[in-house]
Amino acid sequence: MKNTLALSAVTAALLLPAFSAHGENLDVLMSQIFPQEHATYIGYESVEREDIPASSVIDRKYLIVDFRFESRQPPVEQLQASVHKVCMTLLRDRDLVQQLSDSGYDMVAVAFDRRSQFDCL
Repeated sequence: MKNTLALSAVTAALLLPAFSAHGENLDVLMSQIFPQEHATYIGYESVEREDIPASSVIDRKYLIVDFRFESRQPPVEQLQASVHKVCMTLLRDRDLVQQLSDSGYDMVAVAFDRRSQFDCL
């Protein structure tokens, strides 16, 4: 699912300390997914939607893992394969998924540019 990627640096700065203990594991895992000539992991951002009630079924807190392609963005099929690779890498790490869940994350999204993101879980 494609969403607009409009994040506030202030919000991310306020929320990242709560995730920092797990962030090192996430950073190591994400930085090893792609060869450097394909895509580079540049970090993650934590987003919490304060405008959504905590009791809502809509995802309220999510994590965005951010990558950039070395050259221009690949064709749609290759982009989908890259999203799938990131998502499956996350899902295979059960300890990390449990840590994210315990930290209150409802979803993880993948971004390859500043305009869009793709939901994993």
